[in-house]
Amino acid sequence: MVVFMLFILSMCIYMFMLPADDYDHQYYEKGLNFDHDYNREEQVVKDKAQPVITINNNVMNLAFARPALGTITFLRPSNQYQDKHFKIDTYAGSGIGMPLNSIEKGQWQLVIEWQSDHKAYLYHKEVYIK
Repeated sequence: MVVFMLFILSMCIYMFMLPADDYDHQYYEKGLNFDHDYNREEQVVKDKAQPVITINNNVMNLAFARPALGTITFLRPSNQYQDKHFKIDTYAGSGIGMPLNSIEKGQWQLVIEWQSDHKAYLYHKEVYIK
């Protein structure tokens, strides 16, 4: 009887010492957002609306096919605290130039979200800033 009680007690201790469950409780909402994001990415391909991105002399130039209003996010894979968000508005011209002085050198993931002609777009691009 004592051995059985020790076995049960050791199993209880073992269960409480296991790491927390990594179950994502927001899976349904994330699934709905995935469909929304996928549709916006497909809209870029369908409309051939990929922005042209060039980096020259510490300035990133973005050129859109049509006037755009949205945001650009610089995501740093190695440090999420260095992520930066900027608003973009090309209704005054066909493109914008962004100085990269405040952005560290290295690899970045660009996430560009914009609206143009009442359509929503989402574009991802990996860039290396020298």
